[in-house]
Amino acid sequence: MTGSRTLPVVDVAPLAGGGTGAVLAGRVVAGRAATQAVAEQIQAACRDRGFFYVTGHGVPAELLDELAAASAEFFALPVADKMEIAMARGGRAWRGYFPVGGELTSGQPDLKEGLYFGAELPADDPRVLAGLPLHGRNLFPRQVPRLRELVLSYLDALTSLGQSVLAGVALSLGLDAGYFADGYTADPTILFRIFSYPPSPPEAAGWGVGEHTDYGLLTLLAQDDSGGLQVAAPEGWIEAPPVPGTFVCNIGDMLDRLTGGWYRSTPHRVRNLSGHPRLSFPFFLDPGFAAEVPPLPGRAATGDDGQRRWDGQDLRAFTGTYGDYLLGKVSKVFPQLRRDVLLSRQPRGATVPCSSIARSAGRSGSERRHSAAGIASRCGTLRTVPRPAARARSAISSGAKHDSHGSPRSADACATRLP
Repeated sequence: MTGSRTLPVVDVAPLAGGGTGAVLAGRVVAGRAATQAVAEQIQAACRDRGFFYVTGHGVPAELLDELAAASAEFFALPVADKMEIAMARGGRAWRGYFPVGGELTSGQPDLKEGLYFGAELPADDPRVLAGLPLHGRNLFPRQVPRLRELVLSYLDALTSLGQSVLAGVALSLGLDAGYFADGYTADPTILFRIFSYPPSPPEAAGWGVGEHTDYGLLTLLAQDDSGGLQVAAPEGWIEAPPVPGTFVCNIGDMLDRLTGGWYRSTPHRVRNLSGHPRLSFPFFLDPGFAAEVPPLPGRAATGDDGQRRWDGQDLRAFTGTYGDYLLGKVSKVFPQLRRDVLLSRQPRGATVPCSSIARSAGRSGSERRHSAAGIASRCGTLRTVPRPAARARSAISSGAKHDSHGSPRSADACATRLP
């Protein structure tokens, strides 16, 4: 693991199926030793900064170059043309374009415009037929037709990379490499954004995006050469400048939660002082929409120093499915869209059974969910009483979820309640 003065750089080629090895203690190692070496580097990065650069990822440079060119072409269009695919037109799928100031962070308008994308689902997909929020087709501009294929290809490439990085995260926690891919992210929630930040005058008070943490498992960010990304560190705010050929990777609140706070989601922010528009491409690989996120012990709210999180939140406060959690977060970013799209088309308090969603993938809800006990116990943060395991393994306990009384919960118990 090498790095700049700010963030470490981790070569994930041994995890992504490429490269000849990894560097450990100044020597090159291969095979299982190589993947373990990368896992140790990921652990150090997650413990130290919560951010690191990823190289050796195997994503073609020309794919990102073409995506950036097509994105710049779109953002250069007149506002009226861009509004043809406004997010309000995306309905419950919550996809499309928003103008500068249309997205909020901590209640304040961001100085950026952007496009929202997700996994492309046909109209006859059971999740779309059920009206599940954040599921459906993407909106693409007619003026830049090549953007569609580029975005979908990018989603495939980054999903594969994200699963590879999560394999390293799992190994870094003493778990099997496939722990996430076989459970939480077997049918992941895929979210992708393309943002354009107009230049800000040096004396401007506003931010392209204000201080925040990401609310999922893992973020992979491509950025142009404009700079502007800042990460909170013990010594203060530090720059995360562009490094050619890399992605910036950071962990989100759900991984913070699952590790009992051993890995912490780190606040970050953006201000574009480059004098020209800044493009960024954040990709989020999150748990399945119907996956449950069990509560964690007391350490989840505080770090090793006993200090509260930057925003005062207690990540234990939420229980339920990841979809419940995600809707609550996204609704705060676009409150008007929440009112116009979600609440106007569904009775308040209505539910969508997640059991039908799980069955659409050919297996039950309990088979698609892992317990957080395995992760947290590896971090020394959780004492558990063994429970029946669907797949017996000595290292982790997994299986059917239980309610507060210890009785098994049916798949319908994870129904998504609209905000």
